[in-house]
Amino acid sequence: MKSTYFTPGPAELFPTFAQHLQTAMDEQLGSISHRSQRFRDIYAHTDEQLRELLNIPKTHAIFFTGSASEIWERLLLNCVEHESFHTVNGSFSRKFYDYANALHKFAHILEKPFGQGFDAAEIEVPEYAELVCLTHNETSSGVQMRPSEMHKLKRKYPQKLFCVDMVSSAPYPDLDYSLIDSAFFSVQKAFGMPAGMGVWIANEKCLAKAERLQKYESLTIGAHNTLPMLWKNYQTFETPATPNVLFIYVLGKIAEDFNKIGIATIRKQTEEKAKTIYKFLEKSDRFEPFVSAERYRSRTVIVANTKKPAGELIAATKQAGMVVGSGYGKLKDSQIRIANFPATSAEQVDALLRELSR
Repeated sequence: MKSTYFTPGPAELFPTFAQHLQTAMDEQLGSISHRSQRFRDIYAHTDEQLRELLNIPKTHAIFFTGSASEIWERLLLNCVEHESFHTVNGSFSRKFYDYANALHKFAHILEKPFGQGFDAAEIEVPEYAELVCLTHNETSSGVQMRPSEMHKLKRKYPQKLFCVDMVSSAPYPDLDYSLIDSAFFSVQKAFGMPAGMGVWIANEKCLAKAERLQKYESLTIGAHNTLPMLWKNYQTFETPATPNVLFIYVLGKIAEDFNKIGIATIRKQTEEKAKTIYKFLEKSDRFEPFVSAERYRSRTVIVANTKKPAGELIAATKQAGMVVGSGYGKLKDSQIRIANFPATSAEQVDALLRELSR
């Protein structure tokens, strides 16, 4: 029996993924050179579709990496000379902070307990922090920071570089890229693809910072996928090293599918499905939403406390052909996580809730 995956990543594949993959195989795209005109056309098409979908201006370039975790390192090496600042309220925002420490940056942290969110008014960015690292959707705890709060914070600190981790929410967040210097995601979540590629969006201010740091003999911005090298190759829609050509092609096709649906429709559908799930959790005597404050509740990764052991519930839904995620880390046995990505329909969500109600 074919299962429907409500896991927060890897997640359910988008319905058109197999079709696009087959086309790529038929056209032997796995064998073409990344210096060929065919590849440049593929890169340009994916770039065009992502720009339309996410409303990315020409001031920003779009690059492809091996993962979103790689982008954490690339951002810190290329955009931070001394100090970074991190809002942390879960395991993945914490890992971004840990990367900064591992790279010997002076990493400032504003931390809240699992399940709590941030508003701009309560955040004071340290004077000498160069990069402000925000997480739109904390995958581990099901907490979102509203883009409007990110934009307020940037207006308060316009001289600092702002980056947004939107790994488990893109394309849902409506970011204003005149205020956001860099953002990134990976393809195995809301874009409905297998794991194996990260997407990095960065503007000319990030590039200028990297070029300045590159001149310092006492500092390294890395050797692999440095921002100046990525940007130089991007001018002709090429990459420094051989990329995942297959996934760049498929991502462009899925982004095109999203554009045909319309980003406004995708966001509305996401909101409606999330509302249905939270309403179920609030009325249930077996579940409850983990995030108590509505304004912080994720629309794309919904976390629920369970009265029964989570493993039993996960096993039962799996027998019915529906796979939900377990809680993260220490909360594995007392929570489930339900991904609400474009690949799963309202009808599939309803079927899951009927099964959970049993």
